Amino acid sequence: MKPLVIQGTLLKCSFGNMPTPLMVLPDKKVNSMLPAAVESDHIPFVNILPFGMCSNPANPMVAAATAAAMGVLTPMPCIPCTAQGWTGASEKVRIKGKKALHMDSKLQCLYGGSIQAAAPLQPRVLL
Repeated sequence: MKPLVIQGTLLKCSFGNMPTPLMVLPDKKVNSMLPAAVESDHIPFVNILPFGMCSNPANPMVAAATAAAMGVLTPMPCIPCTAQGWTGASEKVRIKGKKALHMDSKLQCLYGGSIQAAAPLQPRVLL
């Protein structure tokens, strides 16, 4: 079984320039000190924090700054925009009735970025 994603797991965005920790509310603790993430943990600024600077031209702020710089790609501060839940969550592990996230789970930003765990914090669990 793949490692579950837990509070503090570093996430990376394909268009961000730095990783950021996943924030999970404390109501999802499962035999550990840290709560495990589920498919609905995708709320911007609650679960998903900014990834530094965004370099995706589909982001309206990046597009505007790039146009102002006469076409030179100009990254702008990341504002995560994740309207839908995670995909690829575990089919076997559920926490409070919701699918748990594992290292292969992905989240899409409306500006085109793909978000996923960068490295596991939890050891592999064999069931």
